[in-house]
Amino acid sequence: MEVYLVGGAVRDELLGLPVRERDWCVVGATPDTLIGLGYRQVGKDFPVFLHPQSGEEYALARTERKTGTGYHGFSFETSPNVSIEEDLGRRDLTINAIARDLDGRIIDPYNGVADINARQLRHISDAFAEDPVRVLRVARFAARFARLGFQVANETLQKMRDMVGAGEVHELVPDRVWKETQSALSGDSPQVFFSVLRDCGALKVVFPEVDALFGIPQPAKWHPEIDCGVHAMMVLEQASQLSDSPEVRFAALVHDLGKATTPKAHLPKHPGHEKRSVRLVNALSNRMPVPVAYRELGVLVAEFHAHCHRAFELRPTTILRVLQRLDAFRRPDRFQKFLLACEADARGRTGYENNPYPQARYLRGAFEAALAVSGADYASKELRGGEIGELVSKARLAALGEYKQASVQVPKK
Repeated sequence: MEVYLVGGAVRDELLGLPVRERDWCVVGATPDTLIGLGYRQVGKDFPVFLHPQSGEEYALARTERKTGTGYHGFSFETSPNVSIEEDLGRRDLTINAIARDLDGRIIDPYNGVADINARQLRHISDAFAEDPVRVLRVARFAARFARLGFQVANETLQKMRDMVGAGEVHELVPDRVWKETQSALSGDSPQVFFSVLRDCGALKVVFPEVDALFGIPQPAKWHPEIDCGVHAMMVLEQASQLSDSPEVRFAALVHDLGKATTPKAHLPKHPGHEKRSVRLVNALSNRMPVPVAYRELGVLVAEFHAHCHRAFELRPTTILRVLQRLDAFRRPDRFQKFLLACEADARGRTGYENNPYPQARYLRGAFEAALAVSGADYASKELRGGEIGELVSKARLAALGEYKQASVQVPKK
């Protein structure tokens, strides 16, 4: 029996990155061999075992064969005769097909080390086209390693385009699409994930609402980048710099979806796009298993981002209405995420990337002023709940009026 460290652990070690988890491949063994050594079997589709001490995953070396459409249509074969080279050959990219034995020797039959040095994401063989999930995985790896200079190799990008043309990507189920998307939103450079999907034609299949934004113009006065799709990617990039929250990044991505449905007669303006964006965010979230927190923030940013941009122009009544609609008093953390997504929108424009966004500071101050008014101040046996609520709203409105007046005063010299 021979044991090898495989996959991402080897790749990340060679890149000098921290190794988050270790996966092992066992050659020359059977399930009974590992069970006899105290390993616990957990895999259903193929034998995977947990080490009795470390709890790390050990999989028997295997080969796979395409038997149907989609990513479920595979049969697996494990036997003591499957070599480490054969096991590595079933993987997606060369950089993920490197192993290291217990003596530290590198096994690299597909030149993954060379591609790491060249910063290339390259598929191993034509078998890459048998699994449509690999299109998503390549896009996710491109996003994760973009800061290191990695790019998708031309031949791999062409292979992905061929897969889209052959209809393989249409076999992807929403659960798997969202799983890879959520991972990309949680990592580095999430905008690259969507850009790669668009480059190969898959974005139109898995995120048609986002793909439809590309080619739609906006007024150059406010959007020097003009193209709505380009703007969406810029906003997502800004959001990833402002916040680690995948919810904020999702909201940044979808806040302007309605602009893709603006009647041509109105272009390049987009009157009423906020309400159309809300409908599309909900439609996307219904199609995929988007978590409630993502959907809710996406809807709120889509509906109210223009209010945030015009914060200094808003009347106290409007500010209070927006705070109430955002449920800011009960969910202040989500309110802060809303402001971050709006700031990303303002900065996600050509030439505005480093501009300050005083609107967020102003609305935070307004929120604090209104929050200082508490229902406890009006607690009385003679008042009903509704009456207390009315008094709190009036007091908050007065506090917002005072805040606005103080904020716009010009200090005397």
